Amino acid sequence: MLQHLITQGEDLRMVPTDHDQLTTAMEKLREELLALPEGTDAARARVLARWTGIGLLSLGHHDEARTFLRRALDLAAASGNTRAVIATELNLADAYRYAGAAETADGLYRKALDAAQNQHPELADFALQHLGKHLMERGDVESARAHLWEARRLRIAKGDTGLIESTQAALDRVELLISQAGTSPDAPEGDGAEAAQWSRRWTSWLQSRTTARTPAGWEEGFPTLRDAVRDLTAHERVRPRYLRDQSFPVELLAGMAEEAEEALAGGGYLHNGKWNAPVGEAASRFAGQVDLAAVVARATGLEVEQPHTGVYIAYLEEGQFLDFHLDEFGFGEANLILCLKHDRLTASPTVSCTVFMNADGYLECDLAPGECVVFDGAITPHGRTPLGAGESVILVSFGFRARDQAPRTVNHLPPVPG
Repeated sequence: MLQHLITQGEDLRMVPTDHDQLTTAMEKLREELLALPEGTDAARARVLARWTGIGLLSLGHHDEARTFLRRALDLAAASGNTRAVIATELNLADAYRYAGAAETADGLYRKALDAAQNQHPELADFALQHLGKHLMERGDVESARAHLWEARRLRIAKGDTGLIESTQAALDRVELLISQAGTSPDAPEGDGAEAAQWSRRWTSWLQSRTTARTPAGWEEGFPTLRDAVRDLTAHERVRPRYLRDQSFPVELLAGMAEEAEEALAGGGYLHNGKWNAPVGEAASRFAGQVDLAAVVARATGLEVEQPHTGVYIAYLEEGQFLDFHLDEFGFGEANLILCLKHDRLTASPTVSCTVFMNADGYLECDLAPGECVVFDGAITPHGRTPLGAGESVILVSFGFRARDQAPRTVNHLPPVPG
């Protein structure tokens, strides 16, 4: 109704494209709403009340906006229209957020997200986007980034360019805040926000043109990516190497697997379509006793320091996958992903794999427990194909920095294709 008269301002809040036109259009909606006979055409009344509230909110009239949005919410709930309830709760939460009532807004956002995920998954990206921007304004930038990453993943799957761009704008703002505050454990050094945005934009470009969700379609779509991927992966410090024969101590692997399951159950968070959790003492003990830097050097020829960071990763639900992306620069010039647990049904016709993209096509690695793959995550597009029925995967990822090479900067790397 009023979409064409509303845009995002510099603070990523709704503002009018033309103040006078929006005012006029919103007043017409309000007049129509007031002219409706009491108790008739409740669906029309709900729509008019909601858009009147959104118009008032965009114009800065927060109190009035809440009045109309509460009416719209009551009408949606009375009619049993759960989809409309979720959408209106997000608008009402915005009205409280814009007015500075952060706690009330937080409760509404989380209620709407929970309902979307359980009842209307097609609305989950909207709920994640609204909550992500709310968390960003509250200063919880890491949680904001996780929610916005998930929103973008869902929107890329929808294929809506406008929605993707909206989420990317919010992610760019979050990355800038993280870089300025130095709060991210994997914040890139030297290039700061420029490096973060370079990685994000390459990821968006890749995900808008291919997906790890449907391996059958890779061959058809890959030729359009070949030249860009060739230019990108020419800068790899480490080419993907599948390591099957490392003979890591069984007791150390078991200790990490147990620690990972506890960490994921107690403090795991959804990030970019997968579950993440921080590593602990078991992972540190493993890295100290095994000399992972030597493992990387033997496999790749690149001399690296001992791992400076690590994270547990899990895929636990049928259909869960990780679309092609680039890691943050700060994770290092080399990554090692080690499989800790991979359960599958023996009769399943397909199995989920870690997959890499290079100039020749795609490399799939079906990692079994104790097997690992080394690669350059900041340069090599990588992801994971969907889990089958009864399948689950738990991994640990370590990041390494090169010993004696000049720091890599975005100035010497290919720009994102136009």
